[in-house]
Amino acid sequence: MSETKSVSETSARRDLRSPIARARGLGSAKSGTGHFWWQRMTAVLLALLVPWLVGLLVSMVGADLVTVRETIARPWNAIILALFLIAMFWHAKLGLQVVIEDYIHQRALELALQFLITVACALGALASLYAIGRIALL
Repeated sequence: MSETKSVSETSARRDLRSPIARARGLGSAKSGTGHFWWQRMTAVLLALLVPWLVGLLVSMVGADLVTVRETIARPWNAIILALFLIAMFWHAKLGLQVVIEDYIHQRALELALQFLITVACALGALASLYAIGRIALL
């Protein structure tokens, strides 16, 4: 009998949900961990790319338009700039999503704002990539 009790106590200790969550059968939505890691990965990528971007921008201070276009059109600069912009817009979308989930409590407004942020970040990323492509390929 003590063996049965210890097994149930052990399984109760592993279950980290609150008693009300256990009663309702509610658990993880299974998306928080992925969101967490994507936000951290984009943050690390941005932390590595920001010094490069600042260096690039400082190197172009006082340069004429032709020099700036040639600098951005270099393949590695264009690729790294595109990577920076994709990471930046993705990171912004993830961060704003968390803010909306935490502070907007009306479901219709939350969904509308999530949609608007997704569209705005996608359009911003596409417009930025289009601009880099035009500069790099012309």
